[in-house]
Amino acid sequence: MSSQDPPVDDLSPAERLSTVVDGVDVLAALSPSRAADFLSCPLRFRFRTVDRLPEPPSVDAMRGTVVHQVLEDVFDLPAPERTPERAQSMVDEVWAQVVLDDPEAAEMFDDDGSDGPDVVAWLLSCRESVRRWFDLEDPRRIEPAERELYVETLLDSKLLLRGFVDRVDESPDGALRVVDYKSGRSPREGFETKALFQLRFYALALWRTRGVVPRVLQLVYLGNSEVITYEPDEQALLATERKVEAVWAAIQHAEQTGDYQPQRSALCGWCAHQAICPAWGGTPPPLPSRDDAPSTAPVSAP
Repeated sequence: MSSQDPPVDDLSPAERLSTVVDGVDVLAALSPSRAADFLSCPLRFRFRTVDRLPEPPSVDAMRGTVVHQVLEDVFDLPAPERTPERAQSMVDEVWAQVVLDDPEAAEMFDDDGSDGPDVVAWLLSCRESVRRWFDLEDPRRIEPAERELYVETLLDSKLLLRGFVDRVDESPDGALRVVDYKSGRSPREGFETKALFQLRFYALALWRTRGVVPRVLQLVYLGNSEVITYEPDEQALLATERKVEAVWAAIQHAEQTGDYQPQRSALCGWCAHQAICPAWGGTPPPLPSRDDAPSTAPVSAP
């Protein structure tokens, strides 16, 4: 780690796991979430990645965290015990651990007459999300090959792709199914391609590292009990690679010009930075100087 690298405590989970790429001048590291941020709104990407502005905790995001953890932990149980009742009971266990690790998480909820949501009702919503999963899959018949799998691969351009896959299933013949859980609702008809970008990103990383194109990509939406599946091929993943490279070129251009344009959409209602967004009458803070701004490109090792 160079003297310019951030302290270990400030690193993301992916940065902590990322490996040294010996003898390679790595251009930069990109995750699907940051790429998706830039595609949806370059200014939001700037606020999160360049300015690193703090964002208040969200009960919706916390629901996703708790539900994802339950769906990961349930596979630690013997198959016959992976029942809806047992999984729903794990919600309280996971929430207790979250609060133990981060006591401030409980401050989002109304337990003292504040305006926050009721934690009992929120926990019920978490249990309902878990219950819906059993309408879509039967974990008693699934033995994942990997859970919360960290993947990374270096493209020929020296751009490092990295991220976490919720679940990878492997059939006896070696075929892979990549599964991602979503606690929200599925996209409207015609918007599935955008939603699948993250999974195609992961599939590209798996193909480059293992030499196997995943047979099925699967998005599991717990908000309305729907599953979206996609069967990629090499041409589709090569197209994804070209798209990722184009996104990175656009990010570089924005960094060089300082021009991060806002893009209004339905997502604006969930953005923590709407008050300082010029699309909503706000004024962004000055861009950090190049010396002060966190580098999006690792030095010799991410």
